[in-house]
Formats: sequence, C-alpha cells, structure tokens
Amino acid sequence: MGKIIQFFKECYTELRKVVWPSRDDVVSSVGVVVVSTVLVAAVLGLVDFLLLLGVRAIF
Repeated sequence: MGKIIQFFKECYTELRKVVWPSRDDVVSSVGVVVVSTVLVAAVLGLVDFLLLLGVRAIF
C-alpha cells in the first residue's frame, strides 16, 4: 500500500511542474485544427468527386 501512496505523491509532484497552456493558446490551437480539418475534408471530397466522374466516364 505504501508504494501506491508514494506513486500518487510523485505523480502530484510531477504534475505541479507541468507548464499548462493558457486559454488563448488552447483556443487558437483548436481553431487551427478545425480549419485544417475542414480544408483536408474539402480536398478529399473534391478528389473523391473527380475520381467518381472519371470512373463514370470510363464505364
């Protein structure tokens, strides 16, 4: 039981050393992720559409 308590004490100590990002950093990072996700989805949708047109033209 002592090892478990020691483990949690060490975890708490290490977590106090972490430099957490500010709210503004998190919001801007989320914005970048959302925009890049939408762009990648649009490009993949366009590629899918063009491939579909190509396959329909062949057959």
